[in-house]
Amino acid sequence: MKNLAIITTVLLLTACGGDEHQDLKAELKNISKDLRGHIAPLPVVKAYEPVPYQAFDIPDPFGPAKIELATGGAAKSKGGANAPDTRRPKEPLEAYPLESLKMVGTLSQKNVNYALVRADSSLYRVKAGNYMGQDFGIITEITDAQINLKELVQDASGDWTERKVALQLLETGEAKRR
Repeated sequence: MKNLAIITTVLLLTACGGDEHQDLKAELKNISKDLRGHIAPLPVVKAYEPVPYQAFDIPDPFGPAKIELATGGAAKSKGGANAPDTRRPKEPLEAYPLESLKMVGTLSQKNVNYALVRADSSLYRVKAGNYMGQDFGIITEITDAQINLKELVQDASGDWTERKVALQLLETGEAKRR
């Protein structure tokens, strides 16, 4: 019985191993013989050749000597009398550029005028003497229509100069839309 099972299995395997697909295999081998991919060789990288700097006798256009000549005197890097106090603690509205702050109203308490200023989604109450903006802007006056500020900015020679700016009150329709 075991011999019969073995003989049957061998006959079945022999029947399955026929040469009926040899023509397809030969055709596939013939078609795919030219389908080898070709990768171009990497380009040759030139060696780095440093270029010596030979303009030591020409003045540096960004050096302090050039700025000194342009301003007509010695360039001051210390800032002079108008230099801001960088040691004082920063107020919350100094983190925002002045262009992003919006004056939305005013109020008065005990003869002191206050302005309401919106920064992002927060509302702040400020008075004369508070700082706002990123250019060391100090509030000098608050009127019903605007906040007047004095900012300190550095010029090309390094001196600190004062600049007066104003933050206008938003129109009623603009305040409601935002």
